[in-house]
Amino acid sequence: MKTLTSNKAFWLLLVICVVTILPFLGLPEYHTKGEPRESIVSYSMLESDNWILPRNNGGEIPYKPPFFHWTIAAVSTLNGGQVTEMTSRLPSAIALISMTLFGFLFFAKRKGTEVALLTAFITLTNFELHRAGANCRVDMVLTALTVCALYCFYRWYEKGLKGIPWLAILLMSLGTLTKGPVGTIIPCLVTGVFLLLRGVNFFRAFLLLSAWAILSLILPFCWYIAAYQQGGEEFLALVMEENFGRMTNTMSYDSCVNPWHYNFVTLFAGYVPWTLLAVLSLFSLTYHKFSIQPAAWWKRFTAWIKNMDPVDLFALTSIVATFIFYCIPQSKRSVYLMPIYPFIAYFLAKYLFYLVKKRSKVIKVYGSILAVLSLLLFACFIAVKCGLIPETIFQGRHAQNNINFLRAIQNINGIGSFILIAIPTLLGICWWFYQRKYTLSNRFLYAIVALTMGMYIALDGAYQPPILNSKSVKSVAAEIERVVPASAGTLYEFIEAGVRSIGDPVHYFEINFYLGNRIGNFYKDRPSEGFLLIGMQDAERNLPEFEKEGYQFERVYQSPKPVLRQTAEIYKFIKK
Repeated sequence: MKTLTSNKAFWLLLVICVVTILPFLGLPEYHTKGEPRESIVSYSMLESDNWILPRNNGGEIPYKPPFFHWTIAAVSTLNGGQVTEMTSRLPSAIALISMTLFGFLFFAKRKGTEVALLTAFITLTNFELHRAGANCRVDMVLTALTVCALYCFYRWYEKGLKGIPWLAILLMSLGTLTKGPVGTIIPCLVTGVFLLLRGVNFFRAFLLLSAWAILSLILPFCWYIAAYQQGGEEFLALVMEENFGRMTNTMSYDSCVNPWHYNFVTLFAGYVPWTLLAVLSLFSLTYHKFSIQPAAWWKRFTAWIKNMDPVDLFALTSIVATFIFYCIPQSKRSVYLMPIYPFIAYFLAKYLFYLVKKRSKVIKVYGSILAVLSLLLFACFIAVKCGLIPETIFQGRHAQNNINFLRAIQNINGIGSFILIAIPTLLGICWWFYQRKYTLSNRFLYAIVALTMGMYIALDGAYQPPILNSKSVKSVAAEIERVVPASAGTLYEFIEAGVRSIGDPVHYFEINFYLGNRIGNFYKDRPSEGFLLIGMQDAERNLPEFEKEGYQFERVYQSPKPVLRQTAEIYKFIKK
C-alpha cells in the first residue's frame, strides 16, 4: 500500500463500494414493516404529486420529515416513476458510500492514505453500517449527513473559525429535514465541545454555532410551515411527540424503551466482526500495575487532552458526546449510535497498525478465524443442499420459520449464486497459504478486509435474499390483487392492535406497498361497501360487533401464510 497514492486509493475504494453494495440492493423483498412504511411515503408523493405531507396507509401522515422520501422519489423517477425495493434502498447505499469516501478524503489529508483507507474499509464492513446501507430507512442518510457535517466543521476549525461553513450548514439542514432537529443538534454539540477543549472562548463558540444552527433551520422551518398548513394540529402534535417527547421521555406511548446499558451492548454487537478482533487483541497487550489514584488520573487525563492531536481529539469528542447524548432519552435504538462508527473505525485502524508493528500474532489468529468461518459457511451450505440436516431438529415457536429458511437455502440455484458462495471459500483457502508464506505486515490487514467483504458478498448476494424472501408477504399481496383487483372495489384494513395503539399504529405496510397504496382505513371511514383485509383472530373478535352496525360479511380469501402473526382474510362487505 506504500505505492498507492491517495487519488488511486480513492478510485479503488469507490469501485469496491459500488461492486460490494449496489448489485444486491433489490434482491430481498420487503419483510419488515419499517422499509415499506418509508417507501410508501415516496410512492404517495409520486402518485398524488404532494411533496410536502402526502397521506398514506389509509390517511396517515408521515412520521419523519421528507428529505429521505424525496431522494427515493427522485431515484424512482429515473426508474419511470416506479418505487421498487432497489430504488427505495439506493439513497441509503449512496449515503453509506458517500460517507465512506468523504471520510477517506478527510483522514487521508491529515493522517495519510494507509490509515484513511483502512478506516474506510472498517467503516464499510461493520455490521450496523453495512445493514443500514442496504435498508430503506432514514437512519443511514441521517448518519451520513451528520458525519459529513462534522468533517466540514473541522475544516472550518482549521481555517481559524473564519468564514461561514456553508456546506456544514446545508448538510445539517438536510439532516433536520431527514429526522428532525437532531440533524443540527449533534454536529453543533460535538463541534462546540471540541472547540471548548481546544481552548476557544465559550461565548465565541456558542454564538458562532448558534448562528450556523439558525441558518441550518431555515429550510426545515419552511417545510414545517407548509406541512402545518396541510396537517394542522394533527401534524403539530406528531412533531412534538416525535421530537420533544422522545428526547424528554414524555411520549404518550413507549417507543424503543431500553435501559442505559443497551447502548453499550448494541455498539459491541454493531461493530461485528471487528469487535472480535478487538477482544482477541486484549490478550496480547502488556498491562501495568493498577492503582487507584483519582487525583493523579485526572491530572494525567487533562494533560493528555491538552496535548492530544486535534484530529484524534475531534474523533474522540464525536464518539463520546454523541454516545452520551443518546443515553439521555429512554428511547434507544442501535441505529442512533451510527454517527460514531466512522470515528471508531479511525481509532481501530490506528490500533491495528499498532498491532502489526508489535508483530502481534492476534492478527493472524483473527484472520484464521475468519477463514475457518468462511469454510464452515460453505460446508453448511453443502450439508443443507444435500439434505443432511433434517427439518425435525427444529422445534418450538419459530420452528416453521426455521424450516422455511432451511428450504430457502436448499432451493438456491444458478451459476451466479454459486460463484458468490465460492468467493469467501476461495479467499479462506488463499488466507492459509498467504499467512504461512509471508511475515506479518500491513498487507495482512487488507487481507482480513478481503475475507470480511467476501463473506458479506456471499451473504448479501446468495444466502440472505432467499432466506428473507421466505418471510415476505409479497406473494400474499399478489394473490389479494388477483382476488380483489382495483376495479372490483376499495380494499380496507382493520387491525385491532393498530386501532387500540396510542401512537405508531400497526398497518399492513408490506401488502399496502405491493398493492400500490390502495388500502383504506375501515375503522375510521366506516364505508358502506367494499372489501375488508383482517386477521383471523381479529375477525372472530370484531366482525360480530360490526354486524350489529348493519354490516354483512362474506369471506372471499384466506392467506396460506401468517401476516402480522395472523392468517389474513378478506371479506366482501355491505352495510344495509
